[in-house]
Amino acid sequence: MKRLTSFFMAAAMAFAGYANVTYQVIPLPRSVNMEPGGNVVLLVKGMSVAYPAENAKMLRNAQFAQEYLGVIPEVASKKSKAIMKISLGLQNPNPDAYTITINKKGINIQGASESGVFYAIQTLRKSIEGEKGDTIRLPYVTIQDEPRFGYRGAMLDCARHFFPVEFVKQYIDVLALHGVNKFHWHLTDDQGWRFEVKALPELAKKAGYRPHTIIGKNVGLRDAANAIFDDTPEEGYYTQNQMKAIVEYAAERYITVIPEIDLPGHMVAALSVYPELGCTGGPYSVWCQWGISDDVLCAGNPKTLDFLKKVYGELCDVFPSKFIHIGGDESPRRKWQTCPKCQAKMKELGLTKEAELQTYINKEMEKFLAEKGRELIGWDETLEGGLSENATVMSWRGYKGGIEAARQHHRVIMTPHDNCYVDYYQLKDRYAQPLAIGGYLPVSKVYSMEPIPAELTPEEGKYIMGAQCNLWTEYVESPDQAMYMLLPRLAAMSEVQWMLPEAKNYENFCKRLPLLQQAYRRLGYKYCTAIE
Repeated sequence: MKRLTSFFMAAAMAFAGYANVTYQVIPLPRSVNMEPGGNVVLLVKGMSVAYPAENAKMLRNAQFAQEYLGVIPEVASKKSKAIMKISLGLQNPNPDAYTITINKKGINIQGASESGVFYAIQTLRKSIEGEKGDTIRLPYVTIQDEPRFGYRGAMLDCARHFFPVEFVKQYIDVLALHGVNKFHWHLTDDQGWRFEVKALPELAKKAGYRPHTIIGKNVGLRDAANAIFDDTPEEGYYTQNQMKAIVEYAAERYITVIPEIDLPGHMVAALSVYPELGCTGGPYSVWCQWGISDDVLCAGNPKTLDFLKKVYGELCDVFPSKFIHIGGDESPRRKWQTCPKCQAKMKELGLTKEAELQTYINKEMEKFLAEKGRELIGWDETLEGGLSENATVMSWRGYKGGIEAARQHHRVIMTPHDNCYVDYYQLKDRYAQPLAIGGYLPVSKVYSMEPIPAELTPEEGKYIMGAQCNLWTEYVESPDQAMYMLLPRLAAMSEVQWMLPEAKNYENFCKRLPLLQQAYRRLGYKYCTAIE
């Protein structure tokens, strides 16, 4: 009796004031229709959320609702009096679609799939941010929502600077908060190899260690002798068990992890362990500066493909993603021009340009991945020399590569650096923020991005899968700095990825942003407080 009295007292207090919840979250749902009259549902901590029996994903969704909203999971039944119900069955071809109905019957969430239910819970979670106490007043509302794009990505470079497993999980949490469903994980580069290959046990152990790092801006290869380096080793790699745990953690949040092992360039770290795979035979050292190295994998050495197939074979064992990223960017061909093995391979294949050697490697790896039921993603340089119809292009050097790929009927992910590289400065005053690689990318410019260029026909535009922001970490040394570079620009990207272009409004976005920033503060995320 005492517990019931306490509940009704809480209810009376709730009705004494006005509800502050407006459902104006980021990304903004497609339709938010609040019922006039001020009626509310009382969400009291400890109430129940009913979920369908024998559905592990919906149980996990109910557990997320418990974490975010304070409701207790229970199996749905005719006798259930749960204040909140989550279910499937929404008739919508978009699996991420959902509806939220809040009325006198309580809170009802229905999704086109389990992921849709998850995004609905995220919308409620963000809607009540800032509300205090165990009782929250939720105004009557009908919300109908679905994302514009099926591919909503964000990339983290863990090769230049190694980030611990717990931060990678936190990064995934941040992506989930913003409706992102693809985590592009850049695992290897000239400056570090972070992927454990069991068939090559020395690779990650040795290539995952960098004795020191250039201080300040990269002075370039020719001036490296005059560079100043720190005395702090950078080291670490992820075991396959750790990566599998991260894949599982992401999958619970409906995020697919897409791994990237870059080839044939950005391979100096690997060459430091296996110098015979380079055109000169080395010796090579893990790179301690930034920029683009002329040393790449030898395209004419048959051991190169053997090495790559061992690496990518284990990569496929760890990552169930349909897409596997092979990089393919910034791979100079100067060494190939003077390498006897590369020139012999060109003659054998009847090639006339060194660029065609890279196409040869790409297609060999594409064939290998296809045998494992996987599909290739590459940066837009992979277009040079041609790709098969199943290859996907990630357009980073502006929109041109993406336009060309879409016209060739390749699937495209738009990530032009001028709109999507969050390692750029986000404020005009460079002295008011940490050292960055360069460029200027304010929140407003991220928000202005349109992934489907006007130059494409409606039919060609269907090949644009979505958009992605990229966090390269040459100058990002810590988790806090990574979050600072990401936030709140990821919030702007989330509306690019989720909303219809005609519904976007930057001024309105800025009015809604403080509510999301409250969540950043509560969760302990560092972020840039100034908005330009």
